[in-house]
Amino acid sequence: MEGDVVTMSVYLDGPFWVGVLEIVEDGTVRATRFTLGSEPTDPELYEFLRRNGVALLERAAASPPVPSEGRERRRVNPKRAAKLAARAAAEVSRRSTASQEALRLELESRKAEAADDRRARRREAAEHRREVARRKRLERRRDR
Repeated sequence: MEGDVVTMSVYLDGPFWVGVLEIVEDGTVRATRFTLGSEPTDPELYEFLRRNGVALLERAAASPPVPSEGRERRRVNPKRAAKLAARAAAEVSRRSTASQEALRLELESRKAEAADDRRARRREAAEHRREVARRKRLERRRDR
C-alpha cells in the first residue's frame, strides 16, 4: 500500500455515529463503512482503530475499486492547503461521490452474500424436514 492515502471520517447518520474508511490508490477509491453507535471520544476512536484497524483496512481493500474523478494533483500553496484542510475538517460529514459509490458496491456485495447464505440455510432446513418426514413414514410402515 505504498503511495496510498488512507482517510477515516466519522459523522452522525441518523441516530448512530458512522465511520468511513477510504483507501485512495492509483486513481481509484475503495471504502468501507462501520457503525460506532454513540458519539466516540478521541481515546475511544484510537482504541477502536487499534483493535479493529487491520480488519477495517482488509475490508476496505476487499471492496470493489471505483475510479475517482478529479484533476491531477499538483503542488498547492501552503496557505491554500491549510484553508482546504480547515474546510475539509468542517465538512467531515460529507463524503466524496467516489467513496459513496464504493460503499454502495460493498453494501450490495454483502447483501448478495447474505442472500446466498439465507438461501442455503433455507435449502438445508427444507432438506432436513424432508428427511425427518421420510424417516417418520418408514417408522409408520414398520409398525404395521
